[in-house]
Amino acid sequence: MRIAAGDWVAMLDPVMGGAIASLTRRGAHVLRPAPVAPRDPLSLASFPLVPYANRIADGRFAFAGTRHVLPPNHPGQAHPLHGLGWLSAWSVATSDATSATLVHEHAADGAWPWPYRATQRIALDAQGLTVALTLDNIGSAAMPYSLGFHPYFTRARVATLAFAAAGLWQADAAMLPTVPAAPDALGDWSVGRGLERPDLIDHCYTGWPGTATIARADGAITLSATGATLLHLYLPPGEDFFCIEPVTAMPDAVNRGAAAVLAPGEQGAITMAIRG
Repeated sequence: MRIAAGDWVAMLDPVMGGAIASLTRRGAHVLRPAPVAPRDPLSLASFPLVPYANRIADGRFAFAGTRHVLPPNHPGQAHPLHGLGWLSAWSVATSDATSATLVHEHAADGAWPWPYRATQRIALDAQGLTVALTLDNIGSAAMPYSLGFHPYFTRARVATLAFAAAGLWQADAAMLPTVPAAPDALGDWSVGRGLERPDLIDHCYTGWPGTATIARADGAITLSATGATLLHLYLPPGEDFFCIEPVTAMPDAVNRGAAAVLAPGEQGAITMAIRG
């Protein structure tokens, strides 16, 4: 599915995770494009994180006095990862030349014990992309949740990345948070830094004010978000992409008192914009 406005074009893949398959500005890729006929959502340009963001340690947590055990949901991942939306087909509720509204509805099961409805509105205008994600609790019991987006930005033409934060969570070998650290423990991103480094960064930054700037040879790109106070940075060495992920809670939030709660009939929301 193609949408376009001004200098911007996006290809959407509702069937594979309600994802964005590509995003270009003046013909240049802003997000890493998906391969032809992708088989793995992790190869797509961006996907929503719903009803939880990042990892749940061993899939085990307690909520409202009940213990839950979720199965692993992706090959090679010991911990359930990124929720269910990215692994589900979304239906197209509405679409036009510049936007689409996608819907994913989940019935309670072993992968997530609460029913919900997730909705994305993906839109382009002359300034860029906006994606609004909502989560509705359509069940009869309260449920924990966190939300986010997982955009894969191309490294091509990128000079520096800059964002502010109040702190970060150090991570263990399983990329689960351990102890809080200063925001510059892995480099001072507030002044703008290049992306080439030998070590993996897969860490969650706290106290994020909601904007990040990618300096590119063809003009800066700004990522911003509402409803998110954390930014997860994924910077794997030797790859042609990096991820800056607006999220509402830290990894393993349900085990750390950091997950929000939706009562029956309530709605959670997060919005991401990529502009430039």
